[in-house]
Amino acid sequence: MSQTDVAVRLAGRTQADKLARLRMASVGAVTMLVLQFILGVIYNLYGTAPTAKKSIGLFSSPVLALHVILGILLFLATVVLLIRAVGARHGLSIWLSAVGVVAIVYAGLAGLSFTSNGAAGASLGMSLAFAVALGCYVALLVVLVPVPPASPSSTT
Repeated sequence: MSQTDVAVRLAGRTQADKLARLRMASVGAVTMLVLQFILGVIYNLYGTAPTAKKSIGLFSSPVLALHVILGILLFLATVVLLIRAVGARHGLSIWLSAVGVVAIVYAGLAGLSFTSNGAAGASLGMSLAFAVALGCYVALLVVLVPVPPASPSSTT
């Protein structure tokens, strides 16, 4: 191994590597959000809805339990994504990641509220926060599209 290779490893990843890892983390967040949406729809169609007089437990059904667990994992994954965005020092990625995390936290809180009282507003809040988070992480995918290297121009 040459001294240059050692220096590069010690200095950390290049900016392009950091942005590529950030892009892959965004793909993971989008995938988790889509799975979260699917689980929410399945529970909405086939689960027992809470009412104002009767709340439901977060682990009262397997689908709802998966939805809750995936939500916690999604929160952790997006916090790591935000940390990577800060480490890459990519301004727009930091903002999009931060808004995405806030939207996920809001969706989680709205979900807790929904399970306790079945309020339609809480369900709407979950849906809207999901849409904001999904928009943020899809926007990250667009912003972080790898730029192909410039081809040498031919002067003939």
